[in-house]
Amino acid sequence: MTYTPHGKHLIAGEQIDADARFTSSPIAGEGHSFAAGNPELIDRAVRAADAAFVDYGNTDTETRARFLETIADEIDARGAEITEMGHAETGLPTARLEGERGRTIGQLRMFADHIRKGDYLDRRHDTALPDREPLPRPDLKLIQRPIGPVAVFGASNFPLAFSTAGGDTASALAAGCPVVVKGHEAHPATAELVADAITAAVAKCDLHPGTFSMVHGGSLDVGKALVEHPLIRAAGFTGSLRGGRALYDLCAARPEPIPFFGELGSVNPMFLLPNAMSDRAAALGEGWAGSLTMGVGQFCTNPGVAVVLDGPDADAFIDAAAKALGEVDGQTMLTDGIAEAYRSGRDAVVATGAVESVLSKECDGRTAAPALFVTSGADWRANPDLSHEVFGPLGIVVRVADLDEMEQLAKDLAGQLTCTLHMDDADTDAAKRLVTVLERKAGRLLVNGFPTGVEVSDAMVHGGPYPAATFSGTSVGTMAIRRFLRPVSFQNVPDALLPNVWA
Repeated sequence: MTYTPHGKHLIAGEQIDADARFTSSPIAGEGHSFAAGNPELIDRAVRAADAAFVDYGNTDTETRARFLETIADEIDARGAEITEMGHAETGLPTARLEGERGRTIGQLRMFADHIRKGDYLDRRHDTALPDREPLPRPDLKLIQRPIGPVAVFGASNFPLAFSTAGGDTASALAAGCPVVVKGHEAHPATAELVADAITAAVAKCDLHPGTFSMVHGGSLDVGKALVEHPLIRAAGFTGSLRGGRALYDLCAARPEPIPFFGELGSVNPMFLLPNAMSDRAAALGEGWAGSLTMGVGQFCTNPGVAVVLDGPDADAFIDAAAKALGEVDGQTMLTDGIAEAYRSGRDAVVATGAVESVLSKECDGRTAAPALFVTSGADWRANPDLSHEVFGPLGIVVRVADLDEMEQLAKDLAGQLTCTLHMDDADTDAAKRLVTVLERKAGRLLVNGFPTGVEVSDAMVHGGPYPAATFSGTSVGTMAIRRFLRPVSFQNVPDALLPNVWA
């Protein structure tokens, strides 16, 4: 089965062409031609979304739940084509893409179940107290309401789970907000297939066609026009700190600022405590290597830093990690640009002069090979560049003198998506000291595990303090829906005028 892309934008149910075009860059063979986005197309899509909000923002919960489930069905029906095209465009293994599609579909269905329960609305009612002294109390009803059209930026590293129908889109649609997606140039055909699926679901559910649109990428003006459009009420983004911060600043500089929910970057440090290291240092080193190289290190939760107490156990950990990493050859990355950025990041680590290179294989083109470096706690603190995310299979081991230095390093951390403790029961007292610090630094704390892989569930948080994310919250799990809601209090309002989800 071979899919031939139509190469057009999907705006309010219509396929829209454009004069300017770009060509995709698959891992092999010829690329396909796609219409490039521009500010005029963005304006058309956003205005359609705003028109749709009058209807879609006032749909009942069951209508929205069925819509989410229909999107899942439509994506599933295109599963073979999505996998084939996703592999061709990104180089991701078919098993990974099928798993990611299952996660995307599962998230849509989980959100449908969640909104049916109604808890996300946080309904509250203070009944009137007309005889209260010294002043009567009015009747007050509070409920969460959708904020309006939402901009979503497709992510390079997750063509399904964080792109066209990913967590941000699913959250916004569950909340009752129309969505305009800026597709990512790294996988335009995959984005098109998923956009076709959502557009088909809009039609099947007889919703306003402006409920969903996707404009392919183009110049930087496309993203700028999207976040600056006065009818956009919020934006969701997964990507680099540099790109995300630029968009965040644009959102903040608007005459009417809007929230920019960006997930921007993290080194996801691990802290390996002495008794755990004494018991299983080599196994931990081998496990870390597997996590570092999973998906060529192209996960936002890739644990790029390991903090260990200096000594023989640290040597055993490093030796085991180096041996395991040395057995991994160069692998294909998502884009040529990401591969080049990985090599530039690796070279920047070396250029600090503060690291010992344990392993660094040559790689070129679209490939990346693992790299492993070791530094001291003092050199880590003296070289802030070492704490910058390198997107790919690169690890840094930080040797510290004692637990006090380990705790100080934790205190110096910027915000992270995850922090991990490896410990035995005998490490509990030391772990308590670290947890007090790390719960302020990360959105998710792990014990005796590796953070690659994010469970889609009610209790998951995928976010963290800046620069891991721009706002405290989560882009994964049912709480993600609340990003696109705002509380409204109705005072002495008759039931006939309340939102139809109040009952």
